[in-house]
Amino acid sequence: MIARARAARPGLPPGGPASGARPAAPGARRPRGPLTRLLILARPWRARLALAVLAGALATGCAVALLAVSGFLLARASFHPNIVAISVAVTAVRALGIGKGAFRYGERLASHDVAFRVLKDVRLAIYRRLERLAPAGLPAFRSGDLLARLVGDVNATQDLFIRGIAPPATAVLVGAGATAAGLLLLAPAGLVLGAGLLLAGLAAPWLTAAVARRSARAAAPARGDLAARFAAMIDGAADVHVLGAQEQVLAAITEADAALTRTSVRSATAEALGAGLGTAAAGLTLWGALVLGVGAAGSGALGRVPLAVLALTALAAFEAVTGLPAAASQIAQARTSAGRVTAVLDAADPVTEPAVPAPAPQGPVHVRVRGLRAGYPGGPGTPVVDGLDLDLRPGRIVALVGPAGAGKSTVAAVLLRFLEPSAGSVTLNGIPVTDLAGEDVRRLIGGCPQDPYLFDTTIAENLRLARPGASDADLADVAGPARLAGWIESLPHGWDTPVGAHGVAVSGGERQRIALARALLADPPVLILDEPTAHLDPENRAGLTAALLDAARERAVLLITHDLDQAALADEIVVLERGRVTQRGTHEQLRSVPGWYAQVAWQRARWVPAGGAPGRCRM
Repeated sequence: MIARARAARPGLPPGGPASGARPAAPGARRPRGPLTRLLILARPWRARLALAVLAGALATGCAVALLAVSGFLLARASFHPNIVAISVAVTAVRALGIGKGAFRYGERLASHDVAFRVLKDVRLAIYRRLERLAPAGLPAFRSGDLLARLVGDVNATQDLFIRGIAPPATAVLVGAGATAAGLLLLAPAGLVLGAGLLLAGLAAPWLTAAVARRSARAAAPARGDLAARFAAMIDGAADVHVLGAQEQVLAAITEADAALTRTSVRSATAEALGAGLGTAAAGLTLWGALVLGVGAAGSGALGRVPLAVLALTALAAFEAVTGLPAAASQIAQARTSAGRVTAVLDAADPVTEPAVPAPAPQGPVHVRVRGLRAGYPGGPGTPVVDGLDLDLRPGRIVALVGPAGAGKSTVAAVLLRFLEPSAGSVTLNGIPVTDLAGEDVRRLIGGCPQDPYLFDTTIAENLRLARPGASDADLADVAGPARLAGWIESLPHGWDTPVGAHGVAVSGGERQRIALARALLADPPVLILDEPTAHLDPENRAGLTAALLDAARERAVLLITHDLDQAALADEIVVLERGRVTQRGTHEQLRSVPGWYAQVAWQRARWVPAGGAPGRCRM
């Protein structure tokens, strides 16, 4: 189990449009858009953003001024003046060349610094949100798509700070300065320059964004679909190979890749269209300024040196707006990606944490369940569990049995505060679990899932997830009941043996025993064992179950099982069918009365394998 991390600072501000978000009440403030919520995260660093804008404007201004001063220097040098007359221009060329690079570096440094800081906050917010959603709230998202949102979509949002703030502001400042310079040199030419800059700086990005918006809306989901399909292929590679379904799976991935490629081509086409329009506007503006300037020079209203300055200023000024069409396309993609990120952040909580949690009970814990009704968000209207009563007292073992889909694992999810009950009550020593923090509940109620997860590290470190400070002696104490001691002693590296990704270096039974030892190491007052011997061979099931229950005798134990031999070891057996309790009692009592339990026990008794020894029946 993952301990819930407390947020040191808030994540994305709430209120974005996403699945699971509640609709705003009439008259309430409209929810903020995804990009606005990102901008709010950047508030603490608005001074750095202002520095990025200033540095970007100075860098582009230096580039424009460098070309203008160079034009002045070349035109003035054609008159063969004294070197002193052009020494200021020579010095200015050097200073502007150095300044262009220095200011550009400062602009990139400041804008990327803000972008990376915001990305850090967004990633932390997503992780904390996923941790709150797990496990009941995660089925709404495919695992590969979640990874795409956490990596690709979050990375795409950085364009808002790198291309969405400094470049447009720089274009406004530098464009206004270049137009003012053109007006001073020759008013008609300055007007032409201003019109050209407006066309390239407004019309071209608007057209690019309009064309790219549709592809941007499709690109991020297509990227998530490809990631989800690829992750599913990797996870199920063994089954795909055994079933000979490689061609079908590869065809599906190829189709998803082709869809993503089509959206990328449309996005690139939009950027090319905007860049072409900007280049055309720059060329037409330069020709217009030259025609007006040459005419003025011919009439004597403008000298040759100012004409050179005017022409090169008109040419260089478009550097301020050249990148805006590509920025518009990137920001359109960033908007879609930000929407996918906020959809995760706004997903409804499977459980509601109390504003002020009650103190956790101390000492032995008595779990009392009365009239429990529960179901999953987005599922059918019929509750998965309906009207369940349970009493889990210290030193008492209760077995929960029933056919597949009866709701047994749902009961465990409710007890572990992974799922909110829709009716009824669950109390720990009389305190409702809804009044307790989820962390506190899971410290008191521990468990071992049917399909445990092992991390790609050593056996010892996988166990120490339950208690990071556990000593080697503590590990040895839980290895005995989990039937791990002999196997670990036979390994060349003992406790330091790596288990591989997802535990692929160990067998299913060994993985299950490691998880059982981890659950015992956590030492919770209440222990939930969900099919604790699911991956073990019949010879080891009975012995391991007996050892586990003996080690847990001082605790309250809920044993969820399909195995009647395991259920027979419990003090009480509760039969769950279609979410409702149909029988309860001891093994001897239930075996002697008509019902589901007796029917399964009778089928077990009839099953005699080839060796003549009675078989084992699993439900």
